[in-house]
Amino acid sequence: MKIAFIGQKGIPAQFGGVEKHTEELAVRIARAGHQVFVYARNNYIDKNLKKYKGVNIIHLPTISTKNLDAISHTFLATLHALFHNYDVIHYQSIGPSSLLWIVKWLKRKTAVVSTFHCQDYYHQKWGFLARAYLRIGEWVSCKVPDRTIVVSRVLGNYAKEKYGIEAEVIPNGSPIKDFPVGSEKLAIWNLKEKKYILSVSRLVKHKGIHYLIEAFKQLEDTNKVPNNFKLVIAGDGFHTDDYVKYLKTISQGRENIIFTGNQTGKNLEQIFANSYVFVQPSEAEGLSLALLEAMGYGLPVLVSDIKENLEAIEDTGYTFRCKNVDDLRDKLAYIINRPEEAKKMGENSRRRVTEKFSWDSIAQKTLKVYADILKAKKC
Repeated sequence: MKIAFIGQKGIPAQFGGVEKHTEELAVRIARAGHQVFVYARNNYIDKNLKKYKGVNIIHLPTISTKNLDAISHTFLATLHALFHNYDVIHYQSIGPSSLLWIVKWLKRKTAVVSTFHCQDYYHQKWGFLARAYLRIGEWVSCKVPDRTIVVSRVLGNYAKEKYGIEAEVIPNGSPIKDFPVGSEKLAIWNLKEKKYILSVSRLVKHKGIHYLIEAFKQLEDTNKVPNNFKLVIAGDGFHTDDYVKYLKTISQGRENIIFTGNQTGKNLEQIFANSYVFVQPSEAEGLSLALLEAMGYGLPVLVSDIKENLEAIEDTGYTFRCKNVDDLRDKLAYIINRPEEAKKMGENSRRRVTEKFSWDSIAQKTLKVYADILKAKKC
C-alpha cells in the first residue's frame, strides 16, 4: 500500500504526542513493506531530511502562527495529496481532519482515515473561534472518513454517544526499554538517580504543571521531601509564552525545580529511566504518550483522576483529585516515603504497557483498518 499521513508537524518527533504517535506508526508500517509518506512542516524539522527510517518526508510551508500553523499546512498537504496516487490518506487530530472531506469527495477510491486523539477545544490556549472550528473538525473526523480511529475507550464511547459511530479503538503505545540506558546525562542538570520527581509535558495550561509546582513547593516548605530531592519538568511551550513565563515566575528562588526544556534521544531516555516517580497532573488528555512511556520504563506513576489517565493505568498507578494541590502534595509524600511499594507499582505499570500498549500490535491493527476499507471499496 501507498500511505500518506497528514496533520502532524513531522517526524522524527521533536515534541508533541501526535508527532510521536505518527513516527512510531509510520516507521513500523514502512518496515512492513509499505510505501509511507509523512507531510512535515518546514518550521518543525530540517528541510534537508527527505527520508527517516524508511519513511518518505514531504516538506511543505506553513503560516507559523498559533491559529494558522496546522490548518495552512494541512490545506497544502491535502492539495498535494490530490495529485498523488495514495491508497490511504490518514489524517491526524480533529483540527487537520476538518479538511479531509476534500480528499473523500475527489479521490473516491482512496481510503480516508482520521485519528481522533483528543478533544482539543478543551485546551485553554485556544480562543472562541478556534474552539468552534475544532468542534467542526471533530464532527468531520467522526462523520466523513471511511473509518475513524480513537486512541482510548473514553473517546470511543464519546464518539458513539454523540455521533452514533462505532469508532475503531486503537490506543497509543509505548516503547519498552529492555536494556540499561545509563545516567551520565543527568550531570547536565545536577540530577542524581532516583532523587527527583519527573513530569514530561508540553507546557500548556491544561497539562496542569502549575499544580505540580505548587505541591512540590509545599513539600519543600514542610520538609516532606529529602534534602536536594528535585522536581524536573521536561518540555517547552507551544504558542504559550505567557504560561511558560508564569511557571518560571512561581518557581523563582527554588533551586530544586529544574526546567530542562524540550529533550529527545539519550537525554530524555536517561531523564525518564532514572526518575523516582512520574507525575501527570493534566486536566485533559487523549491517551498520554508520555504517561505510557513512563510506565514502559517501569516508573511508578501518579496521575490526575481524569478518565483518560485512569484508562491508561487501571490499578497499576496512583491517582489524585484533578486540580487539587493538597491531594497531589499528600500523594507525593506518601509515594516518596514508600520506596519499596513504589518500585513494585512501577513493575506493575511496566507489565501493563507490555501487555496492552505495544506499538507493533498497534501498527498491525492500523494496517488491518486500511486493508478492510480498500477491500470494501473494490466490492
